[in-house]
Amino acid sequence: MAFRGVDYFCIDSLFSEQELLVRQTARRFADEQIAPLIRDCYREARFPSELIPHLAEMGFLGANLEGYGCAGMSNVEYGLIMQELERIDSGVRSFVSVQGALVMFPILQYGADEQKQKWLPRLASGQAVGCFGLTEPDFGSNPAGMRTTARREGDGWILNGEKTWITNGSAADVAVVWARAPEGVVGFLVERGTPGYTTSDIHGKWSMRASVTSSLALADCRVAESQRLPEARGLRAPLSCLTQARYGIGWGVVGAAMDCYETARQYSLVRKQFDDRPIASHQLVQEKLAWMITEITKAQLLALHAGRMKDQKKIEPAHISMLKRNNVAMALECARLSRDLLGANGITDEYPIMRHMCNLETVKTYEGTDHIHALVIGERVTGVAAYR
Repeated sequence: MAFRGVDYFCIDSLFSEQELLVRQTARRFADEQIAPLIRDCYREARFPSELIPHLAEMGFLGANLEGYGCAGMSNVEYGLIMQELERIDSGVRSFVSVQGALVMFPILQYGADEQKQKWLPRLASGQAVGCFGLTEPDFGSNPAGMRTTARREGDGWILNGEKTWITNGSAADVAVVWARAPEGVVGFLVERGTPGYTTSDIHGKWSMRASVTSSLALADCRVAESQRLPEARGLRAPLSCLTQARYGIGWGVVGAAMDCYETARQYSLVRKQFDDRPIASHQLVQEKLAWMITEITKAQLLALHAGRMKDQKKIEPAHISMLKRNNVAMALECARLSRDLLGANGITDEYPIMRHMCNLETVKTYEGTDHIHALVIGERVTGVAAYR
């Protein structure tokens, strides 16, 4: 059955016809192309790579970027795409988010013309896959502590270090790798097959199973000066990429929450208990549904306002921290409440609840944990940084 949407507060009236068309197109694609595959992919711990050409054909890769074959959509339209993809699975949204926000964006923002011409059309068309190498085994929430190094040697650079929890890592044709050089943090485009550069997948995940998660190893890996991102200077560069990705997460998790809520709502209307009455008739069930639809509505409004601000170039990283932190926590609680309403059935993969719940545990952690974003917000309202 086609997803009918979740709109308690007439939020659709705030979207333009073009925005609604983009959402409907993404919704139909998600229902027809992703949904039939995702349960088996999750069971098999396999990313549905056969979808990549179709995602590209729809214009979803780097959708809110301009030029080089990108769709040039608004940030609100991009957010709606993320919502519909994550309504099916966080892993698929992660692939698209990483490709656009963490690979294509830094190349567009910080790359040389030759780098843009070489990579952006290929990444937008799905002919190439990228990954973003920032997180390290010992440094996740504190990227300033990175140990990966870059030293000049002749007319090139030698990279040494390790990155981990990298989405798309082993599938990537190019990795945006961040390293510490004497002059500060610098970024490089490291291509698959470069001597000294190897990848290995992380197995045994109970979350993000329909997503490739890898470690990257750099052992005396030599790259040319032409592979350095010339405009990326300091830690601000990789953090700006994370800001782009966190924005998409803030929209995407609303989709996961919608799916959990709608699954629980429909289930409560057909599941009968006590005097052969649907459990939707019970007060405690209605209280949970009321909480979910209220919090989803608030998250929708927060995401939409963030999108409008981003399109007007008025949004700041601290705003996006609130968006990501609030909406992920909301979605995770919706998943938990929905599982509760489905009872034992909620733990089976006949329903999407546990898959969303497990995925959202990862989404809560990556690209800034709940605690880190709390400190970003705290610094914004007090003027005092409490990170150390």
